[in-house]
Amino acid sequence: MWAYESVFYQIYPLGFCGAPFENEGEKQSRILKVKDWIPHIKKLGCNAIYFSPVFESDTHGYNTRDYSKIDCRLGENKDFAEVCKALHDNGIKVVLDGVFNHVGRGFWAFQDVLKNRENSRYKDWFNINFSGNSNYNDGLWYEGWEGYYDLVKLNLHNPEVVNHIFECVKGWVEEFDIDGLRLDVAYCLDFDFLKNLRNMCKSLKDDFFLLGELLHGDYSRWVNCDMLDSATNYECYKGLYSSFNCMNMFEICHSLKNQFGPENWCRYRGMHLLSFVDNHDVSRIASVLANEKHLSLVYALMFGMPGIPCVYYGSEWGTKADKSQGDPALRVSFEKPEWNELTDWISKLAKAHRESKALCHGALKVPVLTNKQCIVEREFEGERVFVAVNADDRPFTAHFDAGCGRAVDLITGEWHDFGGGSELPPYSAYFWKCE
Repeated sequence: MWAYESVFYQIYPLGFCGAPFENEGEKQSRILKVKDWIPHIKKLGCNAIYFSPVFESDTHGYNTRDYSKIDCRLGENKDFAEVCKALHDNGIKVVLDGVFNHVGRGFWAFQDVLKNRENSRYKDWFNINFSGNSNYNDGLWYEGWEGYYDLVKLNLHNPEVVNHIFECVKGWVEEFDIDGLRLDVAYCLDFDFLKNLRNMCKSLKDDFFLLGELLHGDYSRWVNCDMLDSATNYECYKGLYSSFNCMNMFEICHSLKNQFGPENWCRYRGMHLLSFVDNHDVSRIASVLANEKHLSLVYALMFGMPGIPCVYYGSEWGTKADKSQGDPALRVSFEKPEWNELTDWISKLAKAHRESKALCHGALKVPVLTNKQCIVEREFEGERVFVAVNADDRPFTAHFDAGCGRAVDLITGEWHDFGGGSELPPYSAYFWKCE
């Protein structure tokens, strides 16, 4: 699977392109802006893009009006097809956000229900009680996602609904040549729906990538040979920033060992979950970390741990934004990309990850662990890489059996000798590949 050896770049298109929040029907080809960022994305070392919603919606993208049309605030289908072709021509895969649990009130079939009520042929596309009412005083009740009535839950047990979604996905493959889907609130989706979706997608492309948004629970219920290829690793997302803020590397390493350790009972051995330090739903990592000197280190650990690394647009140069300011603050438009020391560092991490089988696929051990330091070993088919992090403001000398005399740092290309202990300067990180 190509995704398992990729580095993702996440773009929230409506914010990235500076689109107005409300969709008033005015068309503008804003999505073409992505083409201007391709050199930056390539230089950063990302070879796959995950786009948050791009289809016609009421406001924020997750309240879809039409699965077949690119949001008019972003342009037309031909504009997005042009963007996808440019990305593919530059060796960058394209993954779209599939929002299939719910739609917006502006969704064409729901509008028909509001107009024709019991006489609507689409009334069974949703979970509706015509004897009730909603917060919008529609004179009918319908199920909304987690109580939000602007997000109308689809009836995925209705074959017509499923067929409509599947035909739209086929259209995305034909028109945009997409390489995968990120499934919004995958934890809400019916298992039979997921199984059928997988079969359909894999019939279109053998290597079609299915990523699910999962928050809690046992990810293996969804990530398996019958349903999803991967899921968002929220457990380790929390562990990453918390370990640095609390100066407690035991937290993240406990999660990593529990998920990917060598013991047979470890939950996700062999899985490739999506690793991230922030995204469109959470505060930017630069605003979360208490010590700004930990920013480069948290990225090093994220790129070095098992999983598929994903960078959220703008965070690669240290943009700050807090969730308390509202979602729009997390989804802003930048006039152009920036490049600084952090960006340069992430580009080196991305290159190291892509080119190392051990970092992409390797098993995990933790030979060195203190509150402020950790060394994680990754091994695959004889290749061994030690991911070493010192979060302290003082140097640290690690004494452990590396099983080799020296190593090359995949980040800098410099040689490291394990003899006499391995010194880690303050606030440092290394990817030592054994020779």
